[in-house]
Amino acid sequence: MHSFAILGWIGAALSIALPWPQVWRSCAKGQTNGLNASACFLGVAMPVGWITYGALTGETVQIITNLVTGGAALAVLTTVLIKQRDLRQRRRLLTSTAGAAGIVTTAAAGAVATLLTTFTNTQVASVLGGVLAVTSIISAVPQPLSLLRDRTQDMAGLSPLRWRLAAAACACWMTYGFATAQPAVWLSAVVGLTSALIVCWVLYSAGRAKSAAATTTAIVTPAVTQTVIMSTVAAGRAAGRPGGRGVARAAACGIAGRSTPDLQYQLPPNGQGRTSVPAAQTAHDGRFATLG
Repeated sequence: MHSFAILGWIGAALSIALPWPQVWRSCAKGQTNGLNASACFLGVAMPVGWITYGALTGETVQIITNLVTGGAALAVLTTVLIKQRDLRQRRRLLTSTAGAAGIVTTAAAGAVATLLTTFTNTQVASVLGGVLAVTSIISAVPQPLSLLRDRTQDMAGLSPLRWRLAAAACACWMTYGFATAQPAVWLSAVVGLTSALIVCWVLYSAGRAKSAAATTTAIVTPAVTQTVIMSTVAAGRAAGRPGGRGVARAAACGIAGRSTPDLQYQLPPNGQGRTSVPAAQTAHDGRFATLG
């Protein structure tokens, strides 16, 4: 049993660590794109329920873990509401807070029941644990579902490290719940593990696609830029005259994610010699190009 207790504390340590990468990304860097409002509200409400459960069962590990994770989740939720004004509309709030309100109400009712009725802590904890297990299934759905429904959305607000830690923490809690015969713990951990793995996979796939696109751009951009410059210079030589100047533009060219700078050529007075393209600053390496 002692070894299982250690496993519980490992899970607690991972759970305490997992929200902080998201706190840094959202609160410190101000990136909230991709975060689901319902998931953020549930992220605050679930720790409240598990703190109550831990108090009823006498598990200090549950109380400490969820105090820390609940505070971190509250910081992220506050930032999301500040950054995304549309989430503060009454209709959106009613929709996104429904599940969280149900969890907090159930936890409060359980605490009151132990004080005002003849129900024991164990009986109330059993009921509350079942409610939290079911709610864990529901709370794990919004975030991966929103990502799967729209794989092209901006995911800059999601921290990959946070979800990797979540997967590791849920694996520990799942084993701990099985070993200590707590169905509420292992069932919620199984669902959380599945959710975390889905989010990790979506973020990994999006990262690979982005890297592949960047690599393709890096390869294509120099060749395209050089072709545009040489074509412009050739056209200028054909149309120019001694002492004249021709100006060509490569407009609306999406190389490297921005427009290509103006391309200019200058013919020497005698119409011979080298042709400079001082304004043809290549998009890929920032160097000036001179073609002869």
